[in-house]
Amino acid sequence: MDTNVYSPKVSHEHLPGKVALVTGAAQGLGEAIAAALANEGCDVVVADINGTGARQVAATLADKYGHRAVGVEMDVTEEASVAEGFDLCRREFGRLDICVSNAGILISGPIQEFDVETWRKVINVNLVGYMIVAKHAARVMIPQKSGVIIQINSKSGKRGSSKNSAYAASKFGGIGLTQSLALELAEHNIRVNAICPGNLLDSPLWVNSLYAQYARRWGISEEEVRRRYVDQVPMKRGCTYQDVIGVLLFLCSDNAAYMTGQAINVTGGQVMD
Repeated sequence: MDTNVYSPKVSHEHLPGKVALVTGAAQGLGEAIAAALANEGCDVVVADINGTGARQVAATLADKYGHRAVGVEMDVTEEASVAEGFDLCRREFGRLDICVSNAGILISGPIQEFDVETWRKVINVNLVGYMIVAKHAARVMIPQKSGVIIQINSKSGKRGSSKNSAYAASKFGGIGLTQSLALELAEHNIRVNAICPGNLLDSPLWVNSLYAQYARRWGISEEEVRRRYVDQVPMKRGCTYQDVIGVLLFLCSDNAAYMTGQAINVTGGQVMD
């Protein structure tokens, strides 16, 4: 069970009337981001390859926060699927103000054993998928002459990660893509930034997959795996959804109107460059 849920203490609408689309939003960080944006006054398109989950999350958000929310099945690696999702957003809401490219996967392994097609799959979801999502966000935003695109990147986009070459390569590429899009879209008043979280140690990815993977690989318990990762952080805790969301809401707001092409670390001091 994901214990790291987004639960705002106060409803304060700093983004009233905005329309947001979040990919990978049927669970985990993406779901928390969608909830945070709804809490801030946004109508939200919840996009995920799990269409049933996306629609369930959208129904929950609409009921809880009182703003419109729709769920759509979207495979970020398939351009037709992405295009349909953004067309739905434009039909339902008439515009798009915020796009959060959150969908991603992590598959690790030593390079001499890494299956090439599996390596390509990580690049395809995390980097090509981001490009496709950004392309269609830009298609909607350029005629408006406004918009914000945010990629959820990783500390692995700033620093190499042992036995994690596919993921790190995809995230390094994501920062290059973020900077390039920021240059290209600035003339249209569209800002493009990335957020680079540290390890979300209570997220479904870690709880349901990574602890067990690393425990088997290193021959230690899952509790010891967690302790090893916490000990690497100067602030001695994992990253939380709230940590990421605080930065994301700032980047979505007019307070960040002069910021584009940035990749912001949210790592508790683990990465500082």
